[in-house]
Amino acid sequence: MPPDPPAPASWRIALPHSTAAVPIARALVRTALSDIDAPADSDTAELLTAELVANAVEHTVSSEPIELVVELLPTGCQVEVHDHDPAPPGDLSRPRPGFEVDPWQEHGRGLLLIRTLSSACGHRTTEHGKAVWFTLPAIPSQPGPSPES
Repeated sequence: MPPDPPAPASWRIALPHSTAAVPIARALVRTALSDIDAPADSDTAELLTAELVANAVEHTVSSEPIELVVELLPTGCQVEVHDHDPAPPGDLSRPRPGFEVDPWQEHGRGLLLIRTLSSACGHRTTEHGKAVWFTLPAIPSQPGPSPES
């Protein structure tokens, strides 16, 4: 009988409800993806994580810590940001054809980045508020140089 596949690795950390949470979250995602054979694009994961954390800090009134959950899966990775505000985030649905973002607006592009660059995204209510999440697919491994005989 073949051995069971390894359980997915996951990290969960409480972050301060301040802008200091953004670089901490980026560092955690970078570290999580570098500790293994990177299942997803680290730069994209860091960018989208920063957007979710910044949104949680900016758009929730609670001073309670927010929580970052990073789960590495055989199919890629999933990142969730939990906050204590049950109100859903802005629109996480795919942009409709012809939709354009005003390039002169300071805000409003974070959720567009998440919708566009992730393979899936959404939100769900939790016991203490909500979780907003995205997934990224695994990067296919590139064949390396063959060893010489």
